[in-house]
Amino acid sequence: MYFLYILKSLKDSGYYIGITDKIEKRLKEHNSGKTKSIKSRIPFILIYTEAYLNKTEARKKEIILKTNYQQRKKLLNSLGFNLK
Repeated sequence: MYFLYILKSLKDSGYYIGITDKIEKRLKEHNSGKTKSIKSRIPFILIYTEAYLNKTEARKKEIILKTNYQQRKKLLNSLGFNLK
């Protein structure tokens, strides 16, 4: 099973979208600074997950959210972000 996940930065209230097969392990990696692109924004909390049967389906959804602003905006606003 794979998961699409969204993290919220407690430092800047921004978000990060990713996929993994081990959510708790991945969250620990993010918060320990192992992801260079978001290292300056730690700590993070997990605010959303979606489960998928395989990596391909999870990746498809991740790409949609990262490339389609309207889809991303709709989901993030439902989670309490205020995107315009």
